[in-house]
Amino acid sequence: MRKKWLHGMAAGIMLVGLLAGCGGNNNGENAAASSSPSPSPNASSSAPAESAAPAKDVHLRLYTFGPEATYNWSQTLKAYEEANPGVTVEALVLSDKGDTQEAMKKLDLAFASKEDIDILMFSDPAGYAQRVSLGMTEPLDDYIAKDGGYKVVDEYKVDTTLNGKVYALPGKFNPWYVLLNKDHLDEAGLAVPTDWTWDEYAEYAKQLTKGEGTSKRYGTYFHGPQGGGWMEFLKLGMLNQPTNSDFLKADGSSNLSDPNFKKTLELRVKMEKEDKSSVPYSDIISQKLAYRNQFFNQSASMLTIGSWMNTEIGGTDKLPLTFHVAVAPFPKNNKEDTIGYAPVTTDYTAVSSISKQKEEAYKFVRWYTTEGQLIQGKNVPSWSKVTNDQLNPIIDTILAGTMNPELVDKDSLIKTLLMSKASEMLPGASYQGEVYKAINEEYEKLILGQQDVDAMVKNSQDRTQQIIEANKK
Repeated sequence: MRKKWLHGMAAGIMLVGLLAGCGGNNNGENAAASSSPSPSPNASSSAPAESAAPAKDVHLRLYTFGPEATYNWSQTLKAYEEANPGVTVEALVLSDKGDTQEAMKKLDLAFASKEDIDILMFSDPAGYAQRVSLGMTEPLDDYIAKDGGYKVVDEYKVDTTLNGKVYALPGKFNPWYVLLNKDHLDEAGLAVPTDWTWDEYAEYAKQLTKGEGTSKRYGTYFHGPQGGGWMEFLKLGMLNQPTNSDFLKADGSSNLSDPNFKKTLELRVKMEKEDKSSVPYSDIISQKLAYRNQFFNQSASMLTIGSWMNTEIGGTDKLPLTFHVAVAPFPKNNKEDTIGYAPVTTDYTAVSSISKQKEEAYKFVRWYTTEGQLIQGKNVPSWSKVTNDQLNPIIDTILAGTMNPELVDKDSLIKTLLMSKASEMLPGASYQGEVYKAINEEYEKLILGQQDVDAMVKNSQDRTQQIIEANKK
């Protein structure tokens, strides 16, 4: 059993090194304003009620990747402690720069060393699912039953259910969207999209591309894949559907026969090789390009990225905003499809399976993912009880922390966030990182002209199946 545990933990640590869906970039370099909106009476009444008897000498330890600058822990935890006399919550920040990969490695080691961990935070669904499979999280279903028996799918915009059980509650709600240089759109006579397809996205990129050589302005920039990470950019046509949005299915079998996988590859090749409207992959890798620089320096007119960029969308001291920015929803495949499905990042906030204070830890997790999100005031909450009226001051607070919020089309941002929704979460397989790396390698052969799309699909399918078979032994 000990050998099996160590093998599983090693696999988990390896997986974190390979996954970069959020990476160290998700939290941004700049904090939003420290002031935050107060929860409305209506919102507060939907949160779990405080127990009549105050807890005595409870000290909870929260292990998190989120630094103070972007998570406002001092104000957030103080509010909880004031509402719950006798309880103190200590935030142990595992990466000062908010690097989720670094933080997860430290978390895995801390858990293996059986440190006093009460609350855990994960930043991506694969990392969350992997650690559930390693037994690091406590099932919350019994606590939820005692807490009124609410349904996660009703209470939150992200369903954290895995294999029929709930192991975490979601904090922030960061769907992917498209950032647009509105000045470039106006110049080309293009409207800000509110409902569009990937074909229309490609047409926009083509019309926005301008110039040649080193001064060329590209219509769009795709930041991945890279080294088995940022694999969202090879799943563009899979991520905007309610189910089967990953390379693997829920049972761990291959999903590469999904026609939207091939369509994504065809889109990437067309835009780079034929339209020449997206930044070349070879430049991204050889020059180690950064997506923030590409957009804010106006080297690319559109950027498909996660809404963790809300805290930077109005510009920062390092990358000031000198043009007008608008936001569009993640494109869909066909006109008749439902708009709004997109990759979503959240904070999977869980109770540690080795905590000696699980009841108190659950109580904090529930509060943090409801009222606590409003007090924290740094992100759009996953809590579905947040009203449209409450979203406005949250966005105002976030944008106030940027250099030029007046250049941001707030209306398009809010409309996009309100229509966004997460697809079904799939449990991550222990070999998922190996699959990502193999597909990334096959994509490099494709985009560098060493094989065509059909060959890439077949080779990716074959290698993925080999990995699956090898992990059955």
